[in-house]
Amino acid sequence: MVDISKIVNKVILGDIRTIAASIPDNLIQSIITSPPYFGHRNYTGEEECEYEIGRESSLEDYVANIVSCFSVIKSKLCDDGLLWLNLGDTYRNKELQGVPWRVAFALKESGWILRSDIIWKKPNAMPSSVKNRPTTDHEYIFLFSKSSNYYYDADSIREPHVTFTENSKMRGGRNHLGKRNGTPENGKNSGDQNLHNGRWDQAFHPKGRNKRTVWEIPLGKFMEAHFAVYPEFLVETCLLASTRKGDIVFDPFAGSGTTGVVAIKNERRFIGCDLVKEYQEMAQKRIDEIVAQPSLFSAERNLQSRLTLVKTAQFDAPSKIKN
Repeated sequence: MVDISKIVNKVILGDIRTIAASIPDNLIQSIITSPPYFGHRNYTGEEECEYEIGRESSLEDYVANIVSCFSVIKSKLCDDGLLWLNLGDTYRNKELQGVPWRVAFALKESGWILRSDIIWKKPNAMPSSVKNRPTTDHEYIFLFSKSSNYYYDADSIREPHVTFTENSKMRGGRNHLGKRNGTPENGKNSGDQNLHNGRWDQAFHPKGRNKRTVWEIPLGKFMEAHFAVYPEFLVETCLLASTRKGDIVFDPFAGSGTTGVVAIKNERRFIGCDLVKEYQEMAQKRIDEIVAQPSLFSAERNLQSRLTLVKTAQFDAPSKIKN
């Protein structure tokens, strides 16, 4: 039997396909990760590296390697667990390759259930010199489940209602939606008037509207990393929606350790791995520093206040909540 105390809050050096055996089945509640993108960067510094993801000679090989990584860790995920996968695209010979969706469809074919595609819009994206197409300022986050029944806490990541205020709860007597007891033929959205008469909470959730699928979040910064890291707020959003306090979060491409840092700050536990010793040591150092802090930074206490600081791309009227 594996002693999980030896791997919890640790970043293991190695390829996930070789170290997966050290992780017990059904241990992980959520996988939150951003694998190396295809053809973007040489992380090991070596001319050739057998296991390094992203340096394959073909896109087909890259997709196959990503699928193989998540196939070996699927059994490690709880039956009600979730996978959040961040991927960016790339160009070859001036043609967009469609990498994120190719990976997503391949994972679907391998048995994962694709639940949502999310656009991560980066307001501080790196400038681009291109003049014959728009500058890319977004990446994808795919939400996968292992089964049709999974844990998801929508309330933990709700967004503020911004179009309607306390003064526009559509109490009785407000006929801008149509006549009382009206039918759909009486006007736009008529027939909904009874729902709004004195019962606003049935139409608009008191904790905010359901999270949308376009997330505008600036790139993260970490001084010791020689590259942009994905932001803590992005990780935190995924983490709060898919885990409870004490659950284990896993990142098979730990990089600078951002997933682990956010997990521990939010009173979750973490397991990670990385192929590159420099990043494994960097991530472990960050995690050890957070673990040593006497108080944790519970995001549940202040997520809503932080949400107001994140400018979303577009707000629309809150929709009615469906059971």
